[in-house]
Amino acid sequence: MFACRSLRAPLFAALTLLVAIPSLADNGVQTSPKEAGLSPAGLARIDAYIKNEIATEKIPGALIMIERHGKLGYYANFGVRDPATKAPMSDDTIFRIYSMSKPVTSVAAMMLVEEGKLMLDEPVAKYIPAFANVKVGVEKKGEDGVVGLELVAPRRPMTIQDLLRHTSGLTYGFFGEGLVKKAYVDAKIFTDDVDNAGVAEGIAKLPLAYHPGTTWDYSHSTDILGRVVEVASGKSLYQFEKERLLDPLGMKDTAFYVTDPARQPLIAEPFPADRKIGNDAEVNDPRIQRKWESGGGGMVSTIGDYARFTRMLLNGGTLDGKRYLSPKTVAYMGSNHIGPAAGVVPGPYYLPGPGFGFGLGFAVRTEAGVSPIEGSVGEMSWSGAAGTTFWIDPKEDMFVVFMSQTVSQRARIRAALKNLVYGAFEK
Repeated sequence: MFACRSLRAPLFAALTLLVAIPSLADNGVQTSPKEAGLSPAGLARIDAYIKNEIATEKIPGALIMIERHGKLGYYANFGVRDPATKAPMSDDTIFRIYSMSKPVTSVAAMMLVEEGKLMLDEPVAKYIPAFANVKVGVEKKGEDGVVGLELVAPRRPMTIQDLLRHTSGLTYGFFGEGLVKKAYVDAKIFTDDVDNAGVAEGIAKLPLAYHPGTTWDYSHSTDILGRVVEVASGKSLYQFEKERLLDPLGMKDTAFYVTDPARQPLIAEPFPADRKIGNDAEVNDPRIQRKWESGGGGMVSTIGDYARFTRMLLNGGTLDGKRYLSPKTVAYMGSNHIGPAAGVVPGPYYLPGPGFGFGLGFAVRTEAGVSPIEGSVGEMSWSGAAGTTFWIDPKEDMFVVFMSQTVSQRARIRAALKNLVYGAFEK
């Protein structure tokens, strides 16, 4: 783990603000934790936990926000934004949110579904014809004992719903093993500066890891969904999201790249030794603009921006008097789409974990118990590879957004954070 003695002073003196930042609150009025049903003693435990993470140089800094019953009960700011510059963490810090891009892209797609421009049971090939000829790669041992891929026709076409719930048969190449995953790595689709159309064409040439509709496997599904949004809307993914979702929601710092030099110093950075993601990838640099707008993992955002997005979902698709989705659509997205009736089985890397299903764009908690982490049935949640996480708990009328940049510590911290937050409830 990276260690720098010159950083100890600012890290130990972590800035902590237990105040309501006006830009983050619904009405700019500071509220007491008591009004949100939160215990000051319980919130102090969250403070102590994050401060210890910083003091022991697990993470450079973090931001956390808890809103419950419409009250901003907790907002805390810790440590530094960048270990190199030692710039303090602040509410305008910009984070790589990676897979927390997926719920944004999924909402954009469901807006088109509500308008009749997409149907969930439609084949992906209707919008991206290259997927009409996709094959499933089945590993088989030959007479010579060498394992190879037999390419077989899928039992049914890949659908839009498959993309939203990660049952498309697509996969990721940056983690796990197998000949299909190796094919993803060997294809080097992302080496060249290609746009969403080029990424989709490249992935369509690769074999599927599973028959569509049979297996939950974390994948480029939402990247392909982003291309579908482009085809169905006639606009680039960012243009559609900016016009229909980001700008109306006031998410002014949420984008795929940070092109303004004046804003680039606001980008949060992990420790230098904490930048490796998976087998062959490292944390990206959002200062370098590319053609690809990854709907599955390419966005950057601030805690205030993402809080507005989660608040809109908690409110059933509305915020500040403007409706983005029907409450029935939000509830449908938050239902388990991979339950027994769907015939879907978890793959070997089932990231939602025990006690969770998967909806349209995020994990959905289906059991009060089972999981070793506290929570409520109906919770909608997802996280990013670089350390960000969020969850929406409709039963408790609450959402939580946590922002940090750490690859190696992310899973451990987000598990502890859930227990700490629910442990801070007074009622």
